[in-house]
Order: sequence, then structure tokens, then C-alpha cells
Amino acid sequence: MKALVIVDVQNDFCPGGTLAVAGGDRVAAPLARLAARIAAAGLPVCARRDWHPPDTAHFKDAGGPWPAHCVRDTPGAELHPDLVLPPEAVLLSKGVDPQADGYSAFEARDETGRDLADLLAAAGVDQVCVGGLATDYCVRATVLSALSRGLGVSLLTDAVAGVNVQPGDAQRAVREMVAAGAQLTTTDQVTLNGPDQGQGGNR
Repeated sequence: MKALVIVDVQNDFCPGGTLAVAGGDRVAAPLARLAARIAAAGLPVCARRDWHPPDTAHFKDAGGPWPAHCVRDTPGAELHPDLVLPPEAVLLSKGVDPQADGYSAFEARDETGRDLADLLAAAGVDQVCVGGLATDYCVRATVLSALSRGLGVSLLTDAVAGVNVQPGDAQRAVREMVAAGAQLTTTDQVTLNGPDQGQGGNR
């Protein structure tokens, strides 16, 4: 079974946000369309969000690497308005611990405390399509985590964007994901049953 995993399409990661990714807003609409199609087929849709407390070791003012972003219950932490999710979608939160943080969606939990691996296993998922922000950080970590768990992964190339702290970081991350076994595809190429059209995927 296939599932869609959406990573951090939140206002603070989009233009105008405190940790904006260039073009980050453009991933929202294609992911929303795919989410509707996946959910209509009865397949799981999981959306992960950064959900930080106001004070966390993740932020620069506490010695962390990043400016304050996606502070829980603030407009910056809200999902981008173009990312309209179906009612069946499961929302998972990451970064809630002020002393610990990670990048992979597999470190996030839903409101009942279940993590992404548990949710996918319970649904019988063996393939995931991954899109969101940012290619070179949380998307990369999520894809590599999924592959390490034996899941097939399709990276949605029209629905990701990179931070590129160093020029070319996003492109290098894509090459790393493909080398690890991810397939490159687009939201329009995703099939509801069987492998997606695209390139890569050889381990």
C-alpha cells in the first residue's frame, strides 16, 4: 500500500516566514491535489509539522543553528493556506521537546503519541511518496529514514524546495537520496497502485 508523507509546508518555511525557503510556497498546491487523490483512493495521507516551544535549544538565541521558527500556536507554524488537506489526513508534530530536535518525519508523533512508523505499519504501507520542505534537511532525513526501514520511496520533484545554505545543497541531497534507493517522480506521475513512473530507485 502507498501513502503520502508531506513535510513541513508551513508559513515560516515559505516566503515571508522567518526561515523562508525560496519557492517554498509553490509546493503547497501540487501536494494538496495529490493528497486529495490519495485520500479519495482510501490511502493514508500524513502531514508533519514543526511545532516548537518558544524556548528550544534548536534556536539561535539558545545556541542552536536556526532562527526562531514554527513556534506552536503562532501564524508561522500554521500550514500554508494552499495546502488544503483532506479530513482523513493525520497531522504529526515534531520539535516539541525543548532539549531535542530532529529532522526526519519519523521522529514526529500524532496527538495520540503514535509515530509515523507505527501509523504506516498499521496501515500496511510499503511505499511512500514524500514532498515538502526542505529538500536538503527534513525531506532528505525523512526519505533516508524511510529507505532504512525498507520502504519504497518516491521523491516528488515538483513538490520540494531546498534551503541551500551552501549553493547546490539541494541537488546534492537529491543525488544522495537517489543513490540510497529513492525514485524521482512528480505529483502527476504518482500511481495509486504499483510503482510510480520516474527515474532512479535502484539500490
